Amino acid sequence: MADDEIDHMFAGEPGGLGDDFGEDFGDDELIDDFDVERAAAAASHEPESDILDPSDPRAARPHARPSEGPRITSPYITKFEKARVIGTRALQISMNAPITIPLDGETDPLIIAEKELYQKTIPFTIRRYLPDGSYEDWKIQELIVD
Repeated sequence: MADDEIDHMFAGEPGGLGDDFGEDFGDDELIDDFDVERAAAAASHEPESDILDPSDPRAARPHARPSEGPRITSPYITKFEKARVIGTRALQISMNAPITIPLDGETDPLIIAEKELYQKTIPFTIRRYLPDGSYEDWKIQELIVD
């Protein structure tokens, strides 16, 4: 193709690739009333609980159940659980959650959360999933923290 032919294709001539999309382009009506859509969904008699989001992490384990019998997993807190607990608790402290230990002049939420973990006063429960789909719940007070 010659350069002249390419220039004409983008110039808006009939049969070209110009920006003449017609007069009605972009005049689509937007539905601003979500109640109309919700009423239509309710009229179709589909229960809302059947709608699953594939990105929901709970959908990966729909049949999780508590483990029966004695505990299988280690009583030691892992470095990943420790990091998650300290980070989550530090976020809570930074958002003015009540502190469960006396402060000795500390203002850093990470240091306060770490002290709470070592004194085992954090009111968290760690859920450990097992390969068979069951899980074990451990309170921070029950775990051994190094």
